[in-house]
Amino acid sequence: MEASNTIGAAAVQPAPVGATSGGTLGSHLAQRLVQIGVRDVFSVPGDFNLTLLDHLIAEPELNLVGCCNELNAGYAADGYARAKGVGACVVTFTVGGLSVLNAIAGAYSENLPVICIVGGPNSNDYGTNRILHHTIGLPDFTQELRCFQTITCAQAVVNNLDDAHELIDTAISTALKESKPVYISIGCNLPAIPHPTFAREPVPFFLAPKVSNQVGLEAAVEATAEFLNKAVKPVIIGGPKLRVSKAQQAFVDLANASGYPIAVMPSGKGLVPEHHPHFIGTYWGAVSTSFCGEIVESADAYVFVGPIFNDYSSVGYSLLIKKEKSVIVQPNRVTIGNGPSFGWVFMTDFLTALAKKLNKNSTAMENYRRIYVPPGIALKRDNDEPLRVNILFKHIQEMLSGNNAVIAETGDSWFNCQKLCLPENCGYEFQMQYGSIGWSVGATLGYAQAAKDKRVIACIGDGSFQVTAQDISTMIRCGQKTIIFLINNGGYTIEVEIHDGPYNVIKNWDYTGLVDAIHNGQGKCWTAKVKTEDELMEAIATATGTHEESLCFIEVFVHKDDTSKELLEWGSRVSAANSRPPNPQ
Repeated sequence: MEASNTIGAAAVQPAPVGATSGGTLGSHLAQRLVQIGVRDVFSVPGDFNLTLLDHLIAEPELNLVGCCNELNAGYAADGYARAKGVGACVVTFTVGGLSVLNAIAGAYSENLPVICIVGGPNSNDYGTNRILHHTIGLPDFTQELRCFQTITCAQAVVNNLDDAHELIDTAISTALKESKPVYISIGCNLPAIPHPTFAREPVPFFLAPKVSNQVGLEAAVEATAEFLNKAVKPVIIGGPKLRVSKAQQAFVDLANASGYPIAVMPSGKGLVPEHHPHFIGTYWGAVSTSFCGEIVESADAYVFVGPIFNDYSSVGYSLLIKKEKSVIVQPNRVTIGNGPSFGWVFMTDFLTALAKKLNKNSTAMENYRRIYVPPGIALKRDNDEPLRVNILFKHIQEMLSGNNAVIAETGDSWFNCQKLCLPENCGYEFQMQYGSIGWSVGATLGYAQAAKDKRVIACIGDGSFQVTAQDISTMIRCGQKTIIFLINNGGYTIEVEIHDGPYNVIKNWDYTGLVDAIHNGQGKCWTAKVKTEDELMEAIATATGTHEESLCFIEVFVHKDDTSKELLEWGSRVSAANSRPPNPQ
């Protein structure tokens, strides 16, 4: 979603004080969601939110998607926000709110504006000594609020109609400005009540544009240009905060102007165009794309745009990157080497201005082309040989076009999907910072609901699928045509490679049988079990042919030790980082 400064259509004059208005709190909230770009709201009903749900359903431009549980509703709002720019979910007080909490924390870590709406207690119960159901049995209604305070950028508890308009608008505008989730609790007795502040068409509110400090911007650009123009073989690396800064185009413009090679951090995959002639792959330290890590780490200057350096992205703190050679461009700050750091300088403004000041330098790009050796021997297999993971992803690669989006679940799919070469306009999403297993089922539901022009291809491990499998039901009910590859290797493979134990083995399910039972003859759904490459090719042909309008669930059986070489390397380094002994006192 491209955020404009003013949300909504032409300004509407508010009703005069004391005038009768047909607007209700519920209709106001529904119209606000529509104005900011939300068309689908993911919900789980509960007695505290039922009247509110009635008002959301009554809004003709809003579609209510009922989910099987609150966690998946939150994950769906996360996936929807990735495709649409903003998402929303509605749950009930405390039992629903605490269930959705994990998904909202993940959205916070990934800088996604998700409007989390909770149907709260009756306004008359606040300030009393009453004990309500769905609580922990204390007359204190703030437990849920306190939990949300650390994982949302704003909170609004609406139990009075006089300031409801202001509280709701402030929370929603803060979510858009900060690109973080917000929490809005609505008293269960309030949604249907008209109030003069709720005009039939909500008065558009204003988002103050973020404008860089001009002096700081000029100084940052001059200092960075001087730093980079002295370098012999500089490179640019895109990170996950390109999204929150809406700086993808400015990043491409900088790459075009500079001639530098461009790489992407693993959590920024999908935000940097991989069809660009300067694209050299994923920079992920020891598990980088072939020849990419060598070019980045041998550079004498690197520009990291929107990075997140954590133990996972740094492969257990093993990156060979030196601070004095780096320019770190964050959403509102630029830091050059060990030297100056310029605040209130916004990423898009900075990249756009810097592109005009850099000398063209293609040395590192030429070095990359000089050392690059294209992938060598074509993968072969014997007749009826058990399917290997690298064969599976060779065929997934061949499926991809600009009409697809890839959702990669936490686990070995991180590494295998990372190696996919994304065609122009092909979407790509995964949750690396938070890494919550099971995220992809709900996120696939939400993303597919938002991006109806794309057919989602989701790669999910069996362990992760067991956490959130229920909302396959909602995908079928919504008529989605996603292709899900369920990779059945008998356990939590990513955990095995970090630290093995009996707890990483799970009970095997008949996954296609489960999905068939969920389908139950209602809606369009097709399943297949695949154990060889021939069976895989046949399944893909069916999924993209006669069942192209169906949800397709392909269970792929692979050996429990069939993992990517990157996971083996990464797992051992993360294990070493996790097992560092305490520092001496």
